[in-house]
Amino acid sequence: MGRAIANQLIVITGASGTGKTTISHYLRDHYGIQRVLTHTTRPPRANEVDGRDYYFETEESFKKNHYIESVAYSGYHYGSSREALQKAWQQQPFVSLVLETKGAEAYAQVMPKQIIVLYVTVSDPQVLLDRLKRRGDVPQEIEKRLASAEFKRDLQVPTALKSIAHVIVNDTFEQAQAQVDQLLKEVIKTNVKL
Repeated sequence: MGRAIANQLIVITGASGTGKTTISHYLRDHYGIQRVLTHTTRPPRANEVDGRDYYFETEESFKKNHYIESVAYSGYHYGSSREALQKAWQQQPFVSLVLETKGAEAYAQVMPKQIIVLYVTVSDPQVLLDRLKRRGDVPQEIEKRLASAEFKRDLQVPTALKSIAHVIVNDTFEQAQAQVDQLLKEVIKTNVKL
């Protein structure tokens, strides 16, 4: 009989197009690890649904939440609320959250013992342009995002996360999947005492 697992948050971070959401879906589908939804003022993409992919907010409604972190990215606001995290932890002790690197740094400061950081990257940043196009981003939005200081910053593991981040290279999903599987075996062994 295992003892109870303390609440843990798997923070998935990295530049746009590296596969953060794909890894989050893999954790959900293969490990039952649900994603904590974040809030954004960005308009939904064609296939996105409010309350499933994000909490889509207006500028006014965005201001009413209690955030652990929030950022402006390519002209839109993004944030993760304390309420959404607590709601997820009420359902299960392991949850995931997709964040840009500044957000991941905030979580590392607020709850360092409860997070596991996955920094997702690719060997060649040029492939990110194709990935952003394939996922249906508007061409003007892609240009704006790739030119942003935030995108350039997210191409490297931030200094504040270097000692705790597990780097996942997602050149192919099979490669990333194997790395995630190995990491989760280690994490589960460490957190569950039999």
